[in-house]
Amino acid sequence: MSWTRRLLATGALTAGALVAAAGTAGAHGAMFGPTSRVAACYAEGPETPKSQVCKDLVAMSGTQPLYDWNEVNIANANGQSRQIIPDGKLCSANRDKYKALDMARTDWPATAVTAGTNTFNFRVTAPHQGVMTLYITNSGYNPTQPLKWSDLDLAHPVAQYATGRTSTNGYYNVTGTLPNRTGRQLVYMVWQRTDSPEAFYGCSDVDFGGTAAAPAAAAAPGNPTEQQLTADAAKSTVAYHDHGTAAAPATLATAPVALASDSGSSAALLGLVGASLASAAVSGVILYRRTRAAATA
Repeated sequence: MSWTRRLLATGALTAGALVAAAGTAGAHGAMFGPTSRVAACYAEGPETPKSQVCKDLVAMSGTQPLYDWNEVNIANANGQSRQIIPDGKLCSANRDKYKALDMARTDWPATAVTAGTNTFNFRVTAPHQGVMTLYITNSGYNPTQPLKWSDLDLAHPVAQYATGRTSTNGYYNVTGTLPNRTGRQLVYMVWQRTDSPEAFYGCSDVDFGGTAAAPAAAAAPGNPTEQQLTADAAKSTVAYHDHGTAAAPATLATAPVALASDSGSSAALLGLVGASLASAAVSGVILYRRTRAAATA
């Protein structure tokens, strides 16, 4: 069963349940399909992790990074991710709190994938306008070495998606194309907001198969359940912050868009901001005309 079908099998999330799960400590989100490292370990249970890698994560950094699974971010990235995140620190976004996510090893839970068109599912607890870009590692990627920017096929993103202030049942569903690969690879996500300098990051381990068994076999990752998110909401230390966001403008289209390959592209970000402002302006004109008409009626 594909990761999309597994997610849909859990049932649609209502708007009321989304608010309850987020609470006052909700933040922004993480990849649930293919499952990101932080989401996979959180799903195992921060207090009782099952896999050795997740046990080691808790031993290194404690349980709080898992309860704060939706906050692997940099508040002031401002489209400069490749300049401010050094090699070897991509999965943690160079944050000490999440440093265990950078562990270079072959036993991270990995999602089985195949080349071709795929739907990527991002569990969002606070939708933001922005650009979500997904990259795949190069064919020569070695999971036993720290992840570097040069390990990613930056020239050919798997997908790029304009995110809006609304989501579908708590998810952004992004269509992309995986190239031909074999063995263990990694999908790297950069979600740069266009309504603030903030950006979010995630590493999802995947397995294309076609090679001998890995030295340390890894089970398929699970995903956090909505019941788990609701029960643990009070344990999160992440508060909502808009980082300078103004009042909600018009919602962006939720279809994949053709953008520059660099997630930090100023042209791409300015283009989306310009589109949002134009949409807001049109909405303002319509509202003005309706108000004037009502006043003169």
